[in-house]
Amino acid sequence: MGEEATPRMRRTRGRPRGWRDNRGEYMIKSLDRAMEVLQYVSAHQGLTLSDLAAGLGQAPATVYRTLVTLEGRGLVEFDRDLQTWSMGAQAFVIGAQFLRRTSIVERAKPILRRLMEATGETANLGMVRERSVLFVSQAETHAPIRAFFPPGTLSPLHASGIGKALLAHMPQERFDAFLSVPLPGFTASTLTTRAALLTDCDLTRERGYAVDEEEKTEGMFCVAAPVFDASGDAAAGISVSGPVARFGRDRIANIAVHVVGAAQSLSAAIGAPSSYRA
Repeated sequence: MGEEATPRMRRTRGRPRGWRDNRGEYMIKSLDRAMEVLQYVSAHQGLTLSDLAAGLGQAPATVYRTLVTLEGRGLVEFDRDLQTWSMGAQAFVIGAQFLRRTSIVERAKPILRRLMEATGETANLGMVRERSVLFVSQAETHAPIRAFFPPGTLSPLHASGIGKALLAHMPQERFDAFLSVPLPGFTASTLTTRAALLTDCDLTRERGYAVDEEEKTEGMFCVAAPVFDASGDAAAGISVSGPVARFGRDRIANIAVHVVGAAQSLSAAIGAPSSYRA
């Protein structure tokens, strides 16, 4: 009466009746090993079965059974040409539920909305995932013809506005590693050589934003700027994209002002040093 319930009196809703705080008794060992494999693949993308087994200290046959099971759920993917394993798209779908709680995605939503309203074009938020941009949030324009990159969409770094904005601020070692693999072409405008990409990155840093002019998809244009975190690292990118017919030369400069301003606002919101948000 009037007293607060003690832990013993409270109804346990997230655990079974008679629960004792001894997690070892309830742990499913095979599931725990599968999670170990999944975490290892996440931390060491693009390894062969032999390398994974050696790193995990497990038998190749055991690791392979786990990988095939995870692949069936879309959590990992197998590259048949390179014979390597990497994280699958379904891992993002599950992780996106957590992303909804994280600072950068939540804080970006009103900024993306304002950017879309100011430019009349679709506004996007993306992050690096291996050699691609992973789109994690979007404010879609109401225009009948528009760009559409739903959360979970991947686009090559070198053929994406956000990707090139992030490449321009990527640490040299990672940048060199990225260029160690041939760059595929998608249209006549795709940058596929080291010299072309280096020139583009220099220009991106100089003006503060990147431009994708039909480099991945013919007829589509994009203006993007990097978002910096508390460590001063380019953690994400913001872009505006739409049909090239609506991105006349006189309009690009105006759109770029809004995109850079949005990226600086998000950088400030997630604690970037003042030199990265002004």
